[in-house]
Amino acid sequence: MVFNTGAALLDAIVLAVVSQDAVGTYGYKITQDVRLVLDISESTLYPVLRRLQKDECLEVYDMEYAGRNRRYYKVTEKGMAQLQLYKAEWKLYSSKINRLFEGGK
Repeated sequence: MVFNTGAALLDAIVLAVVSQDAVGTYGYKITQDVRLVLDISESTLYPVLRRLQKDECLEVYDMEYAGRNRRYYKVTEKGMAQLQLYKAEWKLYSSKINRLFEGGK
């Protein structure tokens, strides 16, 4: 993608991906799901996950999988509220950009 993605957009995308699973999901799967829409490396994703956890938008828990602990991320109530705000902002922002691209103002 030729457009830069800022922290807010990354946060919104990650919250949207994690919110799709009520019990939470793990880092590698989050990376794969985000990569469906955005080229992102794990080294970029994990700081986003930590920031969202620090901001209390995600909660983290470990669960055993194939004899190893796997870290899971789940959206909190605060995270869901933030995601709704991001969705509203994105709708407004993208409609303005689309209008401009299509020759309107």
